[in-house]
Amino acid sequence: MQLTVLPLLAERMETEFDVFEELENTLEKNKTKLEDGDVIVISTKYVSNSQGRIVDLEKIKASEYGEKIANEFNLKPGIAEVIIRESDKIFGGIGGFVITSADNIMAPNAGIDKSNAKKGKAILYPKDPYLIAEQIRRKIFLKLLIHVGIILVDSRLMPARIGTSGVAVSCAGIEPVLDMRSKKDLDGNPLKVTFQAVVDNLATIANHKMGEGGESKPFAIVRNSGAKLTDRKINSSEMAIAPEQCVYVRGLSKPPKN
Repeated sequence: MQLTVLPLLAERMETEFDVFEELENTLEKNKTKLEDGDVIVISTKYVSNSQGRIVDLEKIKASEYGEKIANEFNLKPGIAEVIIRESDKIFGGIGGFVITSADNIMAPNAGIDKSNAKKGKAILYPKDPYLIAEQIRRKIFLKLLIHVGIILVDSRLMPARIGTSGVAVSCAGIEPVLDMRSKKDLDGNPLKVTFQAVVDNLATIANHKMGEGGESKPFAIVRNSGAKLTDRKINSSEMAIAPEQCVYVRGLSKPPKN
C-alpha cells in the first residue's frame, strides 16, 4: 500500500488548550477518521501554544551574561536571555544565531521561534514533549481502541544545506530508529554503522505537507508508513546523541593539523 500524508486544517488558538480535544475537533471538521497504524504528526509550535509557552521579549530582563551573548552575536538582550535560560550548553554562533543544545537537541537559538507569534513575542519548545506525545497516544487508544504513533515535529536547518527540514522533537508509540547493522547492501557487504532515523524521516515528509508559514495545518496523518508501532515508552536517548558524540561537532572542533 502506498504511503499517504493527510494534512489537517485547524483553527488558530489564542489561549491555552487541550491538544487532544483540538485533534478530535480538527478530525471532525476535516471529515477524517484515524485508522489503526496511523502516525499522527503534530507541530511543536502548536503544542507550545497549548501550554502557553509564549514569552513577551520586551518584558525579559537580561542578565550580565545575557548582555554579553547579545553583544557577541548581535541579538536583542531579551531574546539572548531567553536563549540562555532554555539551553543546557552554548557552543558558539554567528550574527543573529547562537548554536545551543537542550536535552540533547541541537538548534540555533534554542529552538525559539518568532514566526507565527505576535510582534514582540516568541514561542519556546514545549515542556515534557515525550510525556505529551505519550498522553495523546494513550487517549487515542482508550477512546478509539486503535494503535497509533505520535511525532512532535519542528523544522530545522541542516548542516551545509539550504532551507529547513522536519525533525522529530519527540515521539510515542513508534520505534524511532531502525537498526540496519548486519544487513547487507546491494553488493552483499554487511552494514556496520547504519541506523535509519524513522521518525525524523516521517517528520520531514509530514512537515513538507504541513507547511512553514500561514497554512494553519498543525496536524498531519501519515498512513501506510510501514513504521513499527510499539506500546513501550520511548526514551529521549533513543533519538539523539550527546553533542560530543556527534560527527559534525567533533569534526569541526578538531581542525586538521598543518
